[in-house]
Amino acid sequence: MDKPNIRVFHDVPCELGEGPGYDPLTKTVWWFDIVTGRLFEKPRAGGVVDVHPLGQMASALAVVDANRQLISTETGLFIRDRTTGHTVMHQPIEADNPITRSNDARVHPAGAFWIGTMGKKSQQGAGSIYWYREGQLRTLFTNITITNSICFSPDGRIGYFADTRKNIIWRVDTDSETGLPLGEPAVFYEHKDAGGIDGSIVDRDGNLWNACWGRAHIDVYSPDGKRIRSIATPARQPSCPAFIDEDSAAMVVTTAYHDMSETQRRSDPNAGKTFLIEVAGKGRFDPPVRL
Repeated sequence: MDKPNIRVFHDVPCELGEGPGYDPLTKTVWWFDIVTGRLFEKPRAGGVVDVHPLGQMASALAVVDANRQLISTETGLFIRDRTTGHTVMHQPIEADNPITRSNDARVHPAGAFWIGTMGKKSQQGAGSIYWYREGQLRTLFTNITITNSICFSPDGRIGYFADTRKNIIWRVDTDSETGLPLGEPAVFYEHKDAGGIDGSIVDRDGNLWNACWGRAHIDVYSPDGKRIRSIATPARQPSCPAFIDEDSAAMVVTTAYHDMSETQRRSDPNAGKTFLIEVAGKGRFDPPVRL
């Protein structure tokens, strides 16, 4: 698989596709359309796509077990029963702030959920990043405009996050036992090319794979912050990748037609579709969250 094999995983466009992931317990791929408040689920092997209206903006999911999911929404964390679809509030986050919503999020190897928020209209500095584990919630970072690229090294000793408005990915040492930051963040990579830093994942070798919004690429960075690979995507606005295999770097990638004019959409017919990219590498899955 030296040359990526790219195909459509789901051909119904999302306005703002985001938050893809893979549940190895059920062999199910998930992703969201943030703007329309819908959760999509599809078996890894293919088949029918189940669409679940959530009634509010939602952007990310953490696996609890084979029957339960923890979903990040504009008002907080909800536990969702996969069998019934019933959701119940578990932990409010900015529930009293109508201008913000959740955005990027990921589970640390210690089972802690890092959740990013942002303004619904990308208001300057309206976003924050939170840490949640075992009923405890802490604010980690504030004054972020567009939270993105939350991901972690395989050993849980490094955390990454970005502000797309600044086009910078930061790295910070993290406690491998708790997922809490140790010390102050430092610049990992400053993006100066076209496009914007969006969602990221880290493979088993510690390389960071980032979706570059507006540049139609997945860019791969070594642990020392050097770009070592770029994979072209069939849509201009890829938003986030997620590994769906541990024996390769096969991944699903969400895209979006958000903020596109009609002319731009006609020139980008794949905008909003969800893609499967099969490529050599060493993928890894997020662990379950510790409620």
